[in-house]
Amino acid sequence: MKILLTGANGYIGMRLLSMLLEAKHEVICAVRNEARLSVSKKIREQITVVEIDFLDEPDISKIPIDIDAAYYLLHSMSSSTSDFDEKEELSAINFNKYIAPTNCKQVIYLGGIANDKTLSKHLKSRQNVETTLRKGKAALTVLRAGIIVGSGSSSFEIIRDLCEKLPVMITPKWVQTKCQPIAIRNVMQYLTGVLGNEQTYNDQFDIGGPDVLTYRDMMQRYAKVRGLKLYILTVPVMSPKISSYWLYFITSTSYKLALNLVDSMKIEVVSKDTRLQDLLQITPISYEEAINLAFAKIEQNQVASSWKDSLVSGRLKTNLEEYIQVPIYGCLKDKQTIQLKDKELALENIWAIGGDRGWYYADWLWKIRGYIDKLAGGVGLRRGRTHSNKIYTGDVLDFWRVLLASKEEPRLLLFAEMRVPGEAWLEFTIDENDVLHQTATFRPKGLFGRLYWYSMLPFHYFIFGGMIRNIATKRFK
Repeated sequence: MKILLTGANGYIGMRLLSMLLEAKHEVICAVRNEARLSVSKKIREQITVVEIDFLDEPDISKIPIDIDAAYYLLHSMSSSTSDFDEKEELSAINFNKYIAPTNCKQVIYLGGIANDKTLSKHLKSRQNVETTLRKGKAALTVLRAGIIVGSGSSSFEIIRDLCEKLPVMITPKWVQTKCQPIAIRNVMQYLTGVLGNEQTYNDQFDIGGPDVLTYRDMMQRYAKVRGLKLYILTVPVMSPKISSYWLYFITSTSYKLALNLVDSMKIEVVSKDTRLQDLLQITPISYEEAINLAFAKIEQNQVASSWKDSLVSGRLKTNLEEYIQVPIYGCLKDKQTIQLKDKELALENIWAIGGDRGWYYADWLWKIRGYIDKLAGGVGLRRGRTHSNKIYTGDVLDFWRVLLASKEEPRLLLFAEMRVPGEAWLEFTIDENDVLHQTATFRPKGLFGRLYWYSMLPFHYFIFGGMIRNIATKRFK
């Protein structure tokens, strides 16, 4: 089949793409920025990529007429706390316009379970998207899921951060809300199982795991699986704003996503429909097993995708190409060079930078900078990195975003997503004489930007000098 995949660089889309290719489908990936699609060269050669921003006026010539089906995996919850519902509706309207002139027979949409009498703004928006998509030409299949548990999912990573870092928690009363978590593996089985299945056309299905748990239960069971001691004290009053700040400072989530999540966590998300499970003969995976499966992927460095790599997790909201040309004029720079004795060792160290490996010198200072960034409303260091030794354009490395990653050149270019009074780049290149060049570039914004740079010079002298020396020489087991 010829399939249009929207949201191809998202958490679900990245995993679904691999499965569709394994099933020998022809896939057209619709993304806002082609350079942002973080896939291997082998996968890139098997797909067609079209650049579409579904918030813009449609150019229907971009979508092939002969597509058979389409996946709608777009949402805007992380990008705004006020108008994300309007953006989601507009995206769905424009998607219908793109599909109208094609031969598409089925649209598959992954939404949220909405069986409670009172819905959050997020769940109301998901329902509205369903209603909008039903107005389209193709038959619509809706899958409604709750909390998705898997390596790299936002829900799993938030629970992981909370339980691993806080042995004692004072929590708001929404931790008593019931939900029905589902393993990412089951979600993928449902998404692929309904493809081309006419029994699912023009219908909607709840999908969930076998366990109905409160958020408190989920954290306690996570702690049990991980062998952690966890004490939870629930208080009757805690405002949504305080709850959101609590999630923001303790976990790697953004404040906007935290605020929208807290709003939804007050609503029960429990499945009332097992028709699709019976139709597709899917065996639901328990919550504890889903946790073990997630950690098996993490420990084997096989995390297929992570929500943290989404652009909405940082400060970049536009195309990466706008920042890929490092400016020359009006900038302050720190340049370091070193002659390499082992080019491959240096290249390996560059490609492992950040995350658990750290920044090769004075990591405690980098951590302090991360804490300060969080206090200032930035992303901090908690996002880490998805893979320990693989880097793709668009990935996150702590509070940096990868603008370019090429081992062939070889060159790694990062852009700072931390809160700074200006714009900052960090670049590593190795020339034909095996000399490593490390360049930090800062384009200050006003007088305060310059004061910031010069106040940091003493730290730059030690940090950047130590970093390039260790990249060039340090060996890790």
